[in-house]
Amino acid sequence: MAGERILQVYENGYDVYTKEDHTPLTTADLAANRSIVDGLRRLVPNIPVLSEESCSVPFTERTDWNRYWLVDPLDGTREFIKRNGEFSVNIALIENGEPLIGVVYGPVMDVAYYAARGFGAWKQTGQNPPKRIHARRAPDGRVTVARSRSPVTGPNMQTFLSKLGEHDEIAMGSALKSCLVAEGVADIYARLGPTSEWDTAAAQCIVAEAGGRITDIRLRELRYNTRESLLNPHFIVVGDARGRDWAAYLPPDLSEFPA
Repeated sequence: MAGERILQVYENGYDVYTKEDHTPLTTADLAANRSIVDGLRRLVPNIPVLSEESCSVPFTERTDWNRYWLVDPLDGTREFIKRNGEFSVNIALIENGEPLIGVVYGPVMDVAYYAARGFGAWKQTGQNPPKRIHARRAPDGRVTVARSRSPVTGPNMQTFLSKLGEHDEIAMGSALKSCLVAEGVADIYARLGPTSEWDTAAAQCIVAEAGGRITDIRLRELRYNTRESLLNPHFIVVGDARGRDWAAYLPPDLSEFPA
């Protein structure tokens, strides 16, 4: 339903606003948010919903949430505005700080990645039967990096890519980058810049069930709703990491959180 509402706006025109953090917001974000939040509340009225577009719930209230929905109604608003189709709807069920269920849906591509703890990770394209996906073991030599389409590469990312040496790159928007690692198309995605918890939670469940990991730069699994701020630390998404120390490629003086 949210994907349909986004496509309606995508195809028929929309307004663009600027939020307080200087990031863009469109009428598609708002329409998808209403659709998802209303649907989840009808489905399970006793489970609270935290969404990017309704994230003003104070930590004093959130700290009592053992289980809640974490939603990004339109991840990749810049991709939406650019009309490249590489945006997604991200929905996760969080339990005790960890993703229990995750769904990442790309409406334009009509591709859905989804997972639940203990039930594996799956990909479905259009009306085709879903297929189970698995992260791959990184090769000893040239690896494949998933990265954004941004033309600007910051100094931390430049250091990371330089340390990797010769590598291939796949450009993609939104949480779909993490899903490339989950399905074994890419070996690593490093995000050395600001993101929020709704950007990663759904993909983290999918990556984990596919055999990969999403960790901070100290290789600790990302956790959710543990503090007042909803900003993520720098993080990396990796497949089967046996035999490779991905942290060794990160800048040695990199702080845990983006400045």
